[in-house]
Amino acid sequence: MRFGVNYTPTRGWFHHWLDFDPDDIRADLDSIAALGLDHIRVFPLWPLFQPNRTLIRPRAVEQLVALVDAAGERGLDVSVDGLQGHLSSFDFVPSWTTTWHRRNLFTDPDVTEAQAEYLAALAGALADRPHFLGMTVGNEINQFSGAPHPDPDRIGPGQAEGWLRRMLDACEEAAPGRAHLHASYDAAWYDGSHPFTPAHSARLGAMTAVHSWVFNGTAQRHGPAGAATEHHAAYLVELSKAWAADPDRPVWLQEVGAPAPHIAPGQAAAFTRATLVNALDCPGVWGVTWWCSHDVDRALADFPELEYGLGLLTNDRRVKPAGEEVARFVREHPGTAAPEPRRTALVLDAGDEEEAPLRAVCEPGGPYFEAWMRLAAGGARPAAVLAQRADDPGHLAARGITEVLTIDQVV
Repeated sequence: MRFGVNYTPTRGWFHHWLDFDPDDIRADLDSIAALGLDHIRVFPLWPLFQPNRTLIRPRAVEQLVALVDAAGERGLDVSVDGLQGHLSSFDFVPSWTTTWHRRNLFTDPDVTEAQAEYLAALAGALADRPHFLGMTVGNEINQFSGAPHPDPDRIGPGQAEGWLRRMLDACEEAAPGRAHLHASYDAAWYDGSHPFTPAHSARLGAMTAVHSWVFNGTAQRHGPAGAATEHHAAYLVELSKAWAADPDRPVWLQEVGAPAPHIAPGQAAAFTRATLVNALDCPGVWGVTWWCSHDVDRALADFPELEYGLGLLTNDRRVKPAGEEVARFVREHPGTAAPEPRRTALVLDAGDEEEAPLRAVCEPGGPYFEAWMRLAAGGARPAAVLAQRADDPGHLAARGITEVLTIDQVV
């Protein structure tokens, strides 16, 4: 079991690449390592690393390698996100894809060729570093493909799959054998019109990444300490397994945090522990990476209010209650015994298995979501199984499922 954090630099947030300071980074990494964590996820800003379609800045790549080396010196492995993409409500896309040079991020041949070269350059520069875990194609880059983005790059599911395969192949060719994957925000699981699908998340790349944010209607509907709020991360982990072709495919809880005011500061520690306990009761979890390491400096303007206080540590590197809870949990967690299989599965009908046009039943307030959470609140340990596989004894046996329930039976 791996425990880590998404690294948000204390000085300048992700704009720190413009004023790269190894001493500040080392101090940040020391404060992360002191929590007992074993890995970080880092975010090069795409426009700063590739400001022109045919220019990948060597100095920027060297700075990324230096950060990874500094983390390794502190016993921290590093996963690198490539196409940033989108972070904390801000979009970071290079000028050669916008306005006068407006081109589709997923289908324009010049853009996709440049993206593949960029990902390969980062992966290749880190391929010989023992503390390099692998590449994530980008942080929730699926949000560029449809509403509610104000200027979406429209594509269909087939185009999304083709783009993902090309980007993942570029990473694998440059750094063979590392854990290369992609990550989507939860429209992939909850929006039947979204071109990035559950099947993409659960079948492409080395493992499945899920991002759990309870401000998506869960906390508003069920409250900060409601069973659904405290089980949301576990729900996404189990939901992803319904689409996985490999019953043993690992799932990475790659982002999860305690956003105020949905989770008040005084409730953050309790929410953190409950989320960790419930998520790690799911078989097959590779690890948990909390969002985020340090609070955003309030000298920086225009972030949504909830973004400023998500850190496990303050902007001056003091440990917050949620950080103390994570550190305590890491000390106490044995990291060896795997959870027992989840024997009871709730049948999910999301329509066609590949495109899941009915996946809105899975969103907060949807009939599947609410039935699954009713089981969890009652003390059950529900799994999820697609309707197409609910009568497949081989599939059920491979996952350890011995009882199958329908929504009607639960309600």
